[in-house]
Amino acid sequence: MQGRKSFIPTEDKVKYIQSLIEVNFDILDCGSFVSPKAIPQMADSKEVLNQLDKSGSDTKLSVIVANLGGAQRAIEVENVDILGFPFSISEEFQLSNTNATREEGLERISEIKEVSDAAGKELLIYTSMGFGNPYGEEWSTDLLKHYVRIIHNMGIRHIKLSDTIGAAKPEDIKTVFSELIPKYPDVKFAAHFHTVYDEWFEKVNIAYENGCRDFDGAIQGYGGCPLSKTDLVGNMPTEKLISFVESKKEKSQINPLAFESAFNNALTIFL
Repeated sequence: MQGRKSFIPTEDKVKYIQSLIEVNFDILDCGSFVSPKAIPQMADSKEVLNQLDKSGSDTKLSVIVANLGGAQRAIEVENVDILGFPFSISEEFQLSNTNATREEGLERISEIKEVSDAAGKELLIYTSMGFGNPYGEEWSTDLLKHYVRIIHNMGIRHIKLSDTIGAAKPEDIKTVFSELIPKYPDVKFAAHFHTVYDEWFEKVNIAYENGCRDFDGAIQGYGGCPLSKTDLVGNMPTEKLISFVESKKEKSQINPLAFESAFNNALTIFL
């Protein structure tokens, strides 16, 4: 929702997110506690979250925070289970996204972890620009693995390897997941891929074949990053991920009828 220019009424957000909760996803990223000037669309996140009913669902609700202040506001909301912090492998993107250097970003992770632990909330880290950047800055799988090691040493046990601009190459996906998953068995690694519609399968399948079992998606791939080279790059389509899981005969707690309802709700909001 955050990229929508026209403000989505709070009651519509509540209805849509509630329909997603009923699908019974593992985790639902559904709010943001950052400056409303930066993301006006998410200024009502607290109000939305307070109106959601999680009873009867195993879904955990996750929100984005960019600093200690946002984390302190987020932990006050009972329905929030997880705080997500975007740590960028790109220095320039870290500055533009959170107004902090990478070194300062690591300091923020430490601060946020302290308050999230005290509140009984989980902290997960997104490695933004994890597979390349549009600035011409240095990037390599070794650089990504370097920061994963640092983040792991800080006590983080949930890391979403994020391809913010849809730049991930198959060989890099294979290298990263095949090396990191066995090296850090105590970490839950997830794939947060952005992609053009016809490349989703290759990226997901390579990550899956190399041990990844946690994937982020958005209905019909809505959203993405404005820095992508083409407007065709969006989030991983949730409906494709569900089909993929079924094709691999993996167990899933997804309620198909509830997903159909949520899918239809998405059409009324995003089209």
